[in-house]
Amino acid sequence: MNYLQVFISTLLLSMLGHSYTQAQDWANLQRFQAENAKLGIPTKGEKRVVFMGNSITEGWGNDKTSFFHTKGYINRGISGQTTPQMLVRFRQDVVALQPEVVVILAGINDIAGNTGPSTIPQIADNIKGMAEIARANGIKVVISSVLPAYDFPWRPGLEPAPKVIALNRMLKAYCKKNKIVYLDYFSAMVDERDGMKKEYTYDEVHCTQAGYDVMKPLAEKAIAKAMKRKK
Repeated sequence: MNYLQVFISTLLLSMLGHSYTQAQDWANLQRFQAENAKLGIPTKGEKRVVFMGNSITEGWGNDKTSFFHTKGYINRGISGQTTPQMLVRFRQDVVALQPEVVVILAGINDIAGNTGPSTIPQIADNIKGMAEIARANGIKVVISSVLPAYDFPWRPGLEPAPKVIALNRMLKAYCKKNKIVYLDYFSAMVDERDGMKKEYTYDEVHCTQAGYDVMKPLAEKAIAKAMKRKK
């Protein structure tokens, strides 16, 4: 076997191994396993807050001046994830950490079809499922609206804006019926197209620092409200 054949064989084996790993850890359970183990259970009097989400949540935590670092909030966002993936890892990445409050921001990648087609009710059901698991384990819940999105840079032409509005309407009604705190980012960030205001996003979906600056006080107000709720 010559050098080129060896190189190609090694490359193929590497690619197959990577694909196998992805298939076996579809929900990316490995991502936070070490961090979760290091955190352990809360200390006496500690009131943890965990943010469950996708790239919008993950990106928010990358800012070293954000409240994830200054207030000790726990970021469990994974880029590209859909609600079924989050539902699979919810017990490990939220329940096992025994937080006082969980803030759920999810659904935009489902609308984009990242892990296949989903209806708006199916997306809402997955978010409701996370909320119900949390409440069954004594965790107070904040359900966030999906942020406005006019188009997807990675899948253009899907016209997500009306689907975002429909999903948010469904989530808000669920929160009202079940006395769950609803965190409305959408109203503060939407423009006349039902997309995100251009100063708040760099690609129609993900936030600029200005966008996160809008989200921060809204999130803190919702967390404070949830903290006052009875379990």
